[in-house]
Amino acid sequence: MKQNIYDNPNFFKIYTTLRESEVTANDFIEQPAIKSLIPCLKGKSVLDLGCGDGHFSKYCIENGAKNVIGVDISKNMIERAKKLYQDDKIEFMCLPMENLGLTNQKFDLIISSLSIHYVEDYPALIQKINGLLNNSGEFIFSTVHPIATARKGSDHWIKTEDGHKLHWALDNYQEEGIREHDWFGEYSVVIYHRTISTLVNTLVEHGFSLDKMIEPESTLTGIEKMPELINEKRRPSFIIIKSKKQNNI
Repeated sequence: MKQNIYDNPNFFKIYTTLRESEVTANDFIEQPAIKSLIPCLKGKSVLDLGCGDGHFSKYCIENGAKNVIGVDISKNMIERAKKLYQDDKIEFMCLPMENLGLTNQKFDLIISSLSIHYVEDYPALIQKINGLLNNSGEFIFSTVHPIATARKGSDHWIKTEDGHKLHWALDNYQEEGIREHDWFGEYSVVIYHRTISTLVNTLVEHGFSLDKMIEPESTLTGIEKMPELINEKRRPSFIIIKSKKQNNI
């Protein structure tokens, strides 16, 4: 199943307004962490899978990348990216990452920010990514942390009657598959829960070596602007994995 809730006009409006505020968990947790794992971009060719509105593609060009191809399933996202970032070094393509061709093109770096959890066939995608990388090319991606996706339902904090958070409920961890999460109180979003071992072992089985893994906390600025992010010390929201293609594969 290829989900595309971002082309729902009301959802897209709410989402873009939130991201434009620059006061989100993405800004203070996920983005600083994934950027910390990116190697020197100077002269590199980059593929940005699930590029959204193109902000990460722009970041790569600003930091010396030779060229970037950004891919996203959402027409709304791609149209917004083309309006925001008109640069002849960036090409945006509207299609599911699972359907990506580019059989005659190779990349030095493939990056995916909070998109992999929307993909049903993770092994097939990893195999495709391996084929799109140059030898020793790197694949870096972030996803919602399996601790945050494991339990079914939406609200996983166990609270007192007055709303104080006692602890995070972890359940159904080994039961991989579909999870439905409520966003903005009215939209059901489907993601795929996978264990940490599945995320890592699938990479190894498809010709990658693991370089580094981060389960990030918020920056200090994030905690100042969003005090609730202190709870990342109790339960991580994201996991970021950096891997490298092995030359003999």
